[in-house]
Order: sequence, then structure tokens, then C-alpha cells
Amino acid sequence: MQSDIEIARSIEMKPVSEVAAGLGIPADSLEPYGKYMAKVPLSLIDEERVRRSRLILVTAITPTKAGIGKTTVSVGLSLGLNRIGKKAVVALREPSLGPCFGMKGGAAGGGYAQVLPMDKINLHFTGDFHAVTTADNMIAALLDNYIYQHRAEGFGMRQILWKRVLDVNDRSLRHIVTGLGACTDGVPQEAGFDITPASEIMAILCLARDLDDLRARIDDILLGYTLSGEPFRVRDMGVGGAICTLLIDALKPNLVQTTEGTPAFIHGGPFANIAHGCNSVLATQMAMTFGDYVVTEAGFGADLGAEKFYDIKCRKSGLSPVLTVLVATLRGLKMHGDVPVEDIAQPSAEGIRKGFANLDRHIGNLRSFGQTVLVCFNRYGDDLDAEIALVREHCATLGVPFALNDAFCRGGEGAVDLARLVVDTIEKHPSAPLHFQYPDEATVEEKIEAVARHIYHADGVTFSTAARKMIAQINALGYNRFPVCIAKTQYSFSQDPKRYGAPSGFTFDIRDIVINSGAGLLVAIAGDIIRMPGLPQSPQALRIDIVDSQIEGLS
Repeated sequence: MQSDIEIARSIEMKPVSEVAAGLGIPADSLEPYGKYMAKVPLSLIDEERVRRSRLILVTAITPTKAGIGKTTVSVGLSLGLNRIGKKAVVALREPSLGPCFGMKGGAAGGGYAQVLPMDKINLHFTGDFHAVTTADNMIAALLDNYIYQHRAEGFGMRQILWKRVLDVNDRSLRHIVTGLGACTDGVPQEAGFDITPASEIMAILCLARDLDDLRARIDDILLGYTLSGEPFRVRDMGVGGAICTLLIDALKPNLVQTTEGTPAFIHGGPFANIAHGCNSVLATQMAMTFGDYVVTEAGFGADLGAEKFYDIKCRKSGLSPVLTVLVATLRGLKMHGDVPVEDIAQPSAEGIRKGFANLDRHIGNLRSFGQTVLVCFNRYGDDLDAEIALVREHCATLGVPFALNDAFCRGGEGAVDLARLVVDTIEKHPSAPLHFQYPDEATVEEKIEAVARHIYHADGVTFSTAARKMIAQINALGYNRFPVCIAKTQYSFSQDPKRYGAPSGFTFDIRDIVINSGAGLLVAIAGDIIRMPGLPQSPQALRIDIVDSQIEGLS
């Protein structure tokens, strides 16, 4: 079997203007980035067509460190839908350089179900991540300068909330001191970096409705508190317009294609474990303007990505999926069935049956939002038919539709049965209107407890002293109507990454809360989760290289 990047190079891509023409987008509307990528203007979004389009969410059981394959399924489903004569578009997040060079390698799908050009998408793409990084750090630099230039007037900051960001896994930047040296080198203060996908600017980019909304959200960013205890925001520095100039191109969705020429809008890239984990609202609306069926995904397992997709993205935008596809694999089920990670590629019917507890909890959670759920089994080449049959039979006992996805090896042909079942399920049993886990008027504590109890199945929630102080600030500032975005490990329903399966009987600990006033979110930090990851002992960068002028190792 060829590697992902070898398969990607073997595909003869269409010019992006041809991909756009297939959607009815004229070439002169595009802003090309080379031959195969382009920005698409927001003016093309048609709200009436958005309302008529069918939105399908792809999510997953709790993942293994090798992943579950949501992007491969999302791309594969769009291929399968087009194979059966439907006009389908896929809308995805942009990859982050952190995981690309750290744990996972590439993040553009896999095998014959990829988005192309995969090397450019995985690396610098159209520069959106760089624009977000620059905008975030420009705010930090302007704030430092404001403090420096106005200190003679008695101005100072009692607390600075804003952090710099970098799209690199760099543990050494988590806690730093800036402004050391001569008095002309700034004001010494503690600072730190998050990874770019955790930036509030990234969340704002993904939730903004248009350029005016982007500007208003940036102005609303809370940077910290002055010495007198007053909130200090971006608007107080008068630089909101300047920051918007750095994001004016990044706000436009990116049009690319799949391995079979299906249009793909890829835009925005917040992580689901430390942010809200969804591609931009604008990219989803653009895809729904031009596709009768739109496939999108939410990051990591359904307890993280799907919950935030419904409770944050859909709440803010009015979007509502007609179906949620839950991706499962034998390896994932075995891991959650107490099979050691090093043995999950080996046969284990007992491990699969025990792992059903994780699958069942995700199904129940998704149904609690009013969603019709379809289980998609993402097939690996060495999976045994007898073990796949166990999963199929289990889903039948739950009354949940079940289909195989073999798009990794067979492209759209391997997702035709999945596509047909998706269409049939939507026609006969579409999802009910969304039911959120909490109302806007609930308290911050009630919102966090609702997710922790109903989605994670915790017995209760504890709040640290720091978290309680932040809740008091949130209430004083009137931010208590914001939805909550819980940052926790992706490997467990709990905050303990080693508690696999469907744990219960645990207490959920909130260590801190980060106010994202511009994005309209409250990020609750649970347990030991860190918003600037580190690199593993053997980073993927060791396997990325240029051989005969070709990039290798992005897989």
C-alpha cells in the first residue's frame, strides 16, 4: 500500500477554477493561491440555500493515540454521496503544524479519501494559521507597548490575561518572563504561550459572521485588569481595526478538492480538547450554499467535539445537523475494552464487547441532543469480518443504523453503501431540533455541571479557588450567559487520560477558567490539560524530509 503522500501525488488534480465551476462559482470570484487552492468571498453565501442544505456531522468514539479516522470518513462520505448522484461538499478544519510535526503527521484524511494538495494543506496552506498567530502576538506586543508608554502617567496592569501563541508544540514557552534587560526593553512581567489553535483569535475567526462582526469581537477581547481593577479591552488601545487588517484574508474560506475532485472548504483549526474544535461557521455556510449535502466534522470524541459543535457552534449560528455519524474502529473498541494498547491490532471478541460501553455512551449522549445517530465502522485492512459482525449486531440491538467505510482503500466506491444509508436515514428519520445541554441563562457552575454530569457522567464538579475567582469576575462583567467550552483530555470521558471505556463515579475538577469575551466563550480548564502541548520522545518531524525534491513523512 502506498503512503498517503504517495497516493496524493498520484492524483491528477483539477485546477481550482474547474472545481469552483462545478459548484457554479465563477472563476473571477476566486482569489487563487496557486493552481489548486483559492479563497472564496463571503458575498457568495446564500442564507436561503443554507437553510435548504442537509448538514451531516461526523464525530467519533473516544479516540486512541493513533486516531479513529473522522477526517477519512468525512471525506469518504462526501465521495460516496457524489458517487450516488448527490451534490455533496465537505467542510473541514485546517491542520495545525504542532501535531503534524509532533504526534500524528498529516491531518488531511488518508489513503484514497484525502483533501488535496495535502502537503500544502498540512503545511502553510493559504496562511490562515500564520495570520491568526500574527494577530494574537500583535495584540500582545501592542499591550506591552501601551503599558510601557503610559507608565509615567501611572498606568499599569494588575492582571494580564492575554497570552502569546505559536503553532508549534513547545513546552519551554508555557511560562516565561518578558521585558528583561534595560529599562528601554519593556516592563518585566510573567507571560506565556498557548498553541495557535487555542488562541481566542482562532475561535473568533471560526465564529464570526462577517467582517463587521470580526471587528466587534476583536474590540471586545478582554486583555486584563488595570491597577484600579477596571477591565481593559482591545478597544481601549484603539487597535481593533489594525488587527482586522491582519485577518481580512484569513476570514475567507479556502476551496480545495478531494482525491476524486469533490469540492472541500477547509477553514479554521481550533482543537477540541483545548478549544471548541470546529471549522468556521462561514466555511460551513459556504459549503451549504453550494452543496445539497454537506459533511463536516468535530474534533476528537463526541464528548468533546460534538458537544461543542452543538452547544457552541450551533447555538451561536443557528445551524442544526440532520444526522450525526459516529465513527468507531475495532482498535478503538478494544482499547476501551481493557485490551492493552500494544495488543489492540490483535483479535479480541471479549475486548470488543467490553468496549461497547464507550460506544453506547456516545450514542446515548448524541441522542440526548435530539440527534439521529448512524454508526460508521472505519475499516482497517487487517480487521476480521467476524469481529466487524459483532459491532454490526450490537448496533442492530440498539436500533442504530450501521455501515462500513472502506474509502481509505477504495475511495468513493468504498463509501457508497455508507452514503446510501446516510441518505435513507435522513429521509426517513431526520434529527429532531437540537436540544442543548443547558440554557443561556444558567449559571456558569450549572453549565459546567450539566456537561460534566450528562455527557461525561461525573458524580459532581469541584472548582478551585482560581476558578471561583474567575466566576466572580465573569458574573461581574456580565459574561455568565456565554456557553462553556471545557478543556480536558481527549482520551477519556473523565479528566484522567488513562480511564478508558465508560468511567463513572468520579469528580470533575475545574482548575481555572479563561474568559474569551470576543469569541463569547468561557474555557473551563479541567485537570492537568495544557494549552501548549509538548513534543513526544519521537516526534513525527524525525520522519518528515525532502527526498528527490518531494516532501515525505506527512501521512
